[in-house]
Amino acid sequence: MPTYVALHYCEEIDWTAPDMFDDAMKAYGEFEQAAADVVRGSHALYPSASATTVRVPDGPGGDVLTSDGPFAETKEALTGIHILECADLDEAIAVASKIPTTWFGAVEVRPVRDL
Repeated sequence: MPTYVALHYCEEIDWTAPDMFDDAMKAYGEFEQAAADVVRGSHALYPSASATTVRVPDGPGGDVLTSDGPFAETKEALTGIHILECADLDEAIAVASKIPTTWFGAVEVRPVRDL
């Protein structure tokens, strides 16, 4: 069965804040229970300020360059992911449309390519 990643984009969220475990976490928990037959994993991400971007512009063996945070400035950031195993893209979209992030942000559904 094909695998899809549902990428959550919205304003930065501090998932460690105590108030995040009230209504929002309840809604995500309810979604995951309802979609348990296709959800293969889910993770909330720390704010983008905690990210480190890694580049090796000269290719293998070149100098490793790091910078704080993401490269692009945007109002919406990648805040979480769900891994979905669905029959097809239509089913993945139907499942993603129930993710609470769609209420205040966007969820990008992308097929995962096995390597």
